[in-house]
Amino acid sequence: MAVRAVRGAVQLEQDEAGHMHEQVSELLTEILRRNSLGPDDLISVWFTATPDLHSDFPAAAARMIGITDVPLICAQELDVAGAMPRVVRILAHVETDTERSKIAHVYLGAAGALRKDIAQ
Repeated sequence: MAVRAVRGAVQLEQDEAGHMHEQVSELLTEILRRNSLGPDDLISVWFTATPDLHSDFPAAAARMIGITDVPLICAQELDVAGAMPRVVRILAHVETDTERSKIAHVYLGAAGALRKDIAQ
């Protein structure tokens, strides 16, 4: 079994905790689904948020959907002029037999513009 990294992102419509929980939960669920993974396959998950998001920690959404025994951490993205606003990114480390080239990186909605080269 190999350790792989899976990326993803979503742009929030507003900085509101309930909306963040909904969108981040959808993103994390979709990452797991598209890669045929379950919570037991997760090693750790990094969440980052752009500096304009203050309503809650993105990792709270993972806890709300039952991911309770996986190390999670949140960090703030660099404040780069012209960067897409209200974005939460995920970098999940997983155990999987899937080849690196077959990993599905998930960029929902407008966040698909962030990584057109790997967004699926």
